[in-house]
Amino acid sequence: MTMNQRLPRLLHLNVNILHSGFVPSAWRLADADPLAFIDAAHYVRVAQIAEAAKFDAVFLADNASIADQIDFRPITALEPTVLLASIAAATTHIGLIGTASTSYNEPYNLARRFASLDHVSRGRAGWNIVTTADIGSARNFGRDAVPDHAQRYTRASEFADIVKALWDSWEDDALVADKASGRFIDVGKVHPIAHRGAHFSVQGPLNLPRSPQGHPVLVQAGGSPDGRELAARHAEAVFSASQSLEESAAYARELKARAQACGRGPDAIRVLPGLTTIVGATEAEALRRRDELVDMIPWTYSLNRLAGTLGVTADRLRLDERLPGDLPLPANGNGNHTFFNATLAQARRHGYTARELIRALAGGGGHRVVVGTPEQIADDITHWFNAGAADGFNLMPDALPGGLQDFVDGVVPILRRRGLFRSEYEGSTLRDHLGLTRPANTPGALRETA
Repeated sequence: MTMNQRLPRLLHLNVNILHSGFVPSAWRLADADPLAFIDAAHYVRVAQIAEAAKFDAVFLADNASIADQIDFRPITALEPTVLLASIAAATTHIGLIGTASTSYNEPYNLARRFASLDHVSRGRAGWNIVTTADIGSARNFGRDAVPDHAQRYTRASEFADIVKALWDSWEDDALVADKASGRFIDVGKVHPIAHRGAHFSVQGPLNLPRSPQGHPVLVQAGGSPDGRELAARHAEAVFSASQSLEESAAYARELKARAQACGRGPDAIRVLPGLTTIVGATEAEALRRRDELVDMIPWTYSLNRLAGTLGVTADRLRLDERLPGDLPLPANGNGNHTFFNATLAQARRHGYTARELIRALAGGGGHRVVVGTPEQIADDITHWFNAGAADGFNLMPDALPGGLQDFVDGVVPILRRRGLFRSEYEGSTLRDHLGLTRPANTPGALRETA
């Protein structure tokens, strides 16, 4: 039996290392280091906690501009692949997923960067494919406007095609390195991709051999129709944002059906919703922790953040009133669909005022928050997993590293007793952890794209 056929089905857990934690005030806790956001040792410590618990991967977000209110909160600052290389040197098994945008990079550079990370980590790299919709990033790359949504995604799909072709431009046995004969590389097994397309011209080949996983694992985060189509064509894991089990189950079914329509197998994609956890010895203690964290956030910050997610100015929102009824997609559909839809769904479902919504989201934006005892959180995860609404979760603990340690100490043992989560790694690569096969090597010229 191969690893991807292993039964029973097991839960996948990643930790999204959002500097001090998911809740914006986490850096203000007594045991927090305000400078953790630029300290590689902080990220290494979180990764080592996750690896000791046998998590699948750590996940790093990224942005090409200052996209938060830096008068109050730390930001995502360190470049992900540089930071992941530091984590790779201090760990042995845990996967290393980094975000990189197709909007403001070139395919050759990213193909090389993630293949290099796969080599130095011995097969643990993953690339989270995103497009970038904020005007600050556009201006940092010499643009006065954000490219429209459809254009960003057609570029992203061509970008991913090129990256995969570059990863395949060396056959698996092209590197000979035979001292006796003096033959180093079989040049007949190193191929240009000769790509000419709508957005890129890339000759290839890549300048390093095929990496241990063949392709670093491809991850995608996006809920718009264009994002789902990109995921269906390329993604092997999807970081989604869903506020209800029914919504997430429908999303998973649709995404996997799209993948099959693209000629991929029914088990080609792992769906991993974002999940924030706030753990307490009792439910009351967990709720008290949430409220204390939220109350340490200035309400002006929270209101501005919520307004940004919804694509409106803060003066359209009132803390003790429900959200306006006429909210269109941000930037006439050219903004972030995923968090807009998830946040609005939460508000409409419960009839929240803006203040109630901010508290329910623990001061965050869009991802589901579960507050309770280890047993309650384990019950929630088990319910979603058994219902087919998730193959696992991208965890975003309230504070790091403490919130992750609380989850590992309290929730993970319950999941193991239920037979849902591994006690040991059964392989050494990220593909092993996710039950994904190594892609076949298909070198040769990439077809021209219109």
